[in-house]
Amino acid sequence: MIAKQLFDEITQKLGDTIANSPAKDLEKNAKAMLSGAFNKMDLVTREEFDVQQQVLIKTRTKLNELETRLATLEAMMNPKPQEPVVYETFVHDTAPVEILETTENKKSED
Repeated sequence: MIAKQLFDEITQKLGDTIANSPAKDLEKNAKAMLSGAFNKMDLVTREEFDVQQQVLIKTRTKLNELETRLATLEAMMNPKPQEPVVYETFVHDTAPVEILETTENKKSED
């Protein structure tokens, strides 16, 4: 218990000594100079940076969603023509016969 009081007393006396010394003035002046230089550089705080980063992430996500939605709508408006399907059938003792099936053939059969 005495050691703790002694340590606290020494710490307080050292703090008081440094607070009244030229070192404290030097520290205050250095902080003021750095603060002025940072203000001239037009820097942002960490909080402002984090907020803008979150806004950017949300914007990119929304952009990806909208691009996907647009591609889907464009595909619905301009469907690509289907390529014909070719089937090969083998008749006994003859060469293969190709049957060409298109969308129109399927519709006429239905």
